[in-house]
Amino acid sequence: MKALVIGYGSIGSRHASILDDLGCRSAVVSSRNVPVDLRFTSIAEAMREFAPDYAVIATETARHAEGIAELAKAGFRGTLLVEKPLFHQVEKLTPYPFERAFVAYNLRFHPLLQRLRELLQQETIISVQAYVGQYLPSWRPGRDYRGVYSSEKQAGGGVLRDLSHELDLLNWLLGGWRKLTALGGRFSKLEISSDDLFAIMMATPRCPVVTLELNYLDRVGRRRMIVNCEERTIEADLVAGQLLIDNELEDFRVERDHTYREMHRALLEGRCQDVCTLAEGFEVVRMITAAEQAVEEGSWITR
Repeated sequence: MKALVIGYGSIGSRHASILDDLGCRSAVVSSRNVPVDLRFTSIAEAMREFAPDYAVIATETARHAEGIAELAKAGFRGTLLVEKPLFHQVEKLTPYPFERAFVAYNLRFHPLLQRLRELLQQETIISVQAYVGQYLPSWRPGRDYRGVYSSEKQAGGGVLRDLSHELDLLNWLLGGWRKLTALGGRFSKLEISSDDLFAIMMATPRCPVVTLELNYLDRVGRRRMIVNCEERTIEADLVAGQLLIDNELEDFRVERDHTYREMHRALLEGRCQDVCTLAEGFEVVRMITAAEQAVEEGSWITR
């Protein structure tokens, strides 16, 4: 299997390393002189000289649509994986000529969340409270946070897009969304042009009350979800790798690249039922747009 990774920032380099470990022959598209065996300066050049079977778009969010279009124009017809979120803003989701296309919401492959999804299949869910926070200046050790795309609104940065895993997970667990409202924007002294805090309230087909906070501010770093059901309460702590079902604790600690590796392995082996589809990824972009609209208008947005 020949795999092409487009973009070689922190996430692109991770994809390339994992694909190498999985036995792929990998190449990279990057304008920078990066430490890889096979590098191309454009997608067109990579298609002519490498002809990949599998492609990963790992550029900044605002360039995803451009990369997808370039791949299609250059004749790519294999399996495509686009880093999350799919787009910077709502784009026209036209039919693409690829064999298959997906969005890299890899947390679906965390065994804790798969166990949670299994538990919730038979439950009546009353409320869900989700939270994710991490201090932006500590995300990428050795790099000034002011120079990364996360800090730039025009590049597709901001907490609502960077931490959109939670939006995908809530859709995946609760059957999508019906309506939402939000408060959010840039409130801290961080030197960024993007949003650093969002709070969303919404209703879904499976749960009448869902709340979510996403922020760039939490010095500790937390990612958790509390689910109150008719018969039990479940707390999922992704940082600790623990699931608390009433008073019973289950441990699901995994190493750093586990979810990425399992997502790639599923795609390479054709087991795609848990991978986020292009349509599901587009729905997350619609939620992001709806949350921003809700802030601007001070209103509820219906799907």
